[in-house]
Amino acid sequence: MDWEQTVYVLSRLILGALASFLAIMLWSRTRDAAWMLVIIGTIAAYIQTIYTVMSLFGIVNESDFTIGAIPLVPILLPSVPTIFIIAAFSVMLARKFRRR
Repeated sequence: MDWEQTVYVLSRLILGALASFLAIMLWSRTRDAAWMLVIIGTIAAYIQTIYTVMSLFGIVNESDFTIGAIPLVPILLPSVPTIFIIAAFSVMLARKFRRR
């Protein structure tokens, strides 16, 4: 692994850990559904980063999680944080339109 890739991976891990830590701290203080979905999306994004680093180092074999010849985790895992963010925005929009 070259220097640029090392800096990239370390920055993703450190910033993701900080975001996840702050999200977990907020989780204990909020009961709002939209914020909970954003928090879950943040944690899912960090899980994706950890999985990517583990597959980069050969700790996780992507071919272990397949349906037929399609690798399941590399296809689904990047979509999970976005799905939770979409759900959070949908909850906020439904809340705004319901008040009118």
